[in-house]
Amino acid sequence: MPQAIISANIGTVTIEYETLGEATNPALLLIQGFGAQLINWPDRFCQMLVDQGFYVIRFDNRDCGLSTKLDGVVVDPNAVFAAALTSQELPTVPYTLSDLAQDAVELLNHLGLESAHILGASMGGMIAQTLVIEHPERARSLISLYSVTGEFEIGAPTAEAAEALLGPSPTDRQAYIDASPKYGVWQSKRYFDEVAVKRQAARDFDRSFYPEGSSRQLAAIYASGSRVEGLQKLQTPTLVIHGKDDTLLPSDGGKRTAELVPGSTFLLVADMGHDLPEPLLPFITGAMTAHMKLAEWQRATGH
Repeated sequence: MPQAIISANIGTVTIEYETLGEATNPALLLIQGFGAQLINWPDRFCQMLVDQGFYVIRFDNRDCGLSTKLDGVVVDPNAVFAAALTSQELPTVPYTLSDLAQDAVELLNHLGLESAHILGASMGGMIAQTLVIEHPERARSLISLYSVTGEFEIGAPTAEAAEALLGPSPTDRQAYIDASPKYGVWQSKRYFDEVAVKRQAARDFDRSFYPEGSSRQLAAIYASGSRVEGLQKLQTPTLVIHGKDDTLLPSDGGKRTAELVPGSTFLLVADMGHDLPEPLLPFITGAMTAHMKLAEWQRATGH
């Protein structure tokens, strides 16, 4: 896969990315979530969007996958969270969601793209929201997928989901794979597939096992605060999608996002959790495609 070497707040950052489809088609930038690699976007999901006429770009955020890692940079996300809750001065963090959003903008620059549809999932949705707030001219539309607004009291994970996410990961390959079904706590209950979950865990481990980066990404989330004011000012066509089964970032976070963004659409999906289950892909990509094509028509006609 190609790499983009970009200038960032920490110096030079290398972003690993992949493009699918025709570069002459409207671009769609996919931004993954906390600790998630570009391969966590299902291949079929990406191909379905390519088949609908989009130029799909997926990439690894910094501190994840094959992009730049800040080895040895220590941060205490719990201290950042505690300071943010009490409005105290925040400890220094290596980067914020604004920096991660800037990485995405620099990737668009690297590819020679003036704008793209911006789709972010989970933490990626937070990055996507930040990108569109801070760089509205770069967004043809926004899709916020099972994400939240940065208000800690809304869309907070259940205790069981938080424990599964933040607990230590086994460092042995087979133990890591065997432990992966614990993530079923936030996934779509109706469509949970343990074999598929373990297969994905093996792919993730073999490509890049890097739990150290998660503490820095988590600190970035906590340090970045609420996006309420920015979301209220958005004029970008916005679709918010959330699953009813989501216990990691429950659906009240998605509902709140849609309430804040003027003219946005909220799609609450039955039998969907904090994942993209195979049987729901036609429905989900159909909704996304309709949203993006309407945004394209509005741009072309001035409506």
